[in-house]
Amino acid sequence: MTPYPLLVAVHAAIGVVALGSFWSAAFLRKGSPLHRRAGQLFLLAMVGIIATGMPMAAYAWLVRDRPVTAAFLGYLIVITATGVWSAWRAIRDKDDVAHYTGPVYVGFAWLSLLSGIGVLALGIKVGAPLLTGFSVVGLFAGFDMLRKRVQRERLAAKPRWWLVEHYTAMVGNGIATHIAFLGIGLPRLLPGIDGTALHYAAWFGPLVVAVVAKLILDRRWKPKLRAGVDNHAAQARAA
Repeated sequence: MTPYPLLVAVHAAIGVVALGSFWSAAFLRKGSPLHRRAGQLFLLAMVGIIATGMPMAAYAWLVRDRPVTAAFLGYLIVITATGVWSAWRAIRDKDDVAHYTGPVYVGFAWLSLLSGIGVLALGIKVGAPLLTGFSVVGLFAGFDMLRKRVQRERLAAKPRWWLVEHYTAMVGNGIATHIAFLGIGLPRLLPGIDGTALHYAAWFGPLVVAVVAKLILDRRWKPKLRAGVDNHAAQARAA
C-alpha cells in the first residue's frame, strides 16, 4: 500500500473510534468516570483526525491539483480544531473564564470567521452550494466566539458556563464525525446508495440534528444569569 492510501485508511480507522466514543459519551451518565474517559478518547480521536486530515488537504492541493477540495478540507480542519480545543479547555478552565477566552481562543475565533468568509467567497465563485451553505458554520462560530470574548464578564456570570461551552463544542464535533461518515465513508462502503440527495443530506442533515440537539440541551442545562447580575443590569437600564 502506498503512503497516501495508508494515510486515508488510518484516517478512516480513527474516524470509527471517534464515532463510537462520541455515542458512548453521549449515552453514559454525565460526569461519571466512564463518561469522562469516553469523552477523552473521542477528543484524542478527533486530534488524530485533524493530524491526518492536514496532509490529505496538502495532497489534494499539491499533488491532485484540486485547490477547491483542498481549501474546503482546510476549512473543515479549522472548525473541527476549534471545537476540539473549546471542548477540552472549557473543562480545564471552568474556574477561569479569562484564561479560557485568552489568545488561543481569540485566534481560533478569527480563524473560524476568516475561513468561513473565504469558503463563502469560494463557494459563490465556483457555484458550489455545499461550500456556500457550510460557510455559515465558521461564520457563526467565529462571530459568536469574538462576542463572548468581548462580553466575557457576562459569560463568567453564568453558573456552569463551562458546561454549556463544553457540550456546544462536543455537539459541533459530533457534526464533523457524522458528516465524515455519511458524506465520505458510507458512499465508499455502499456505492449503490450514493447520489445527489444523499450527498446533501449527509452534509446538512447532521447540522440540522445538531441545532435541534443544542436547543434541547440549552433548555435543560443552560443557566440564567445570577440574580445579582440581573438586578444590576435592570438598575443600569432604569438609570
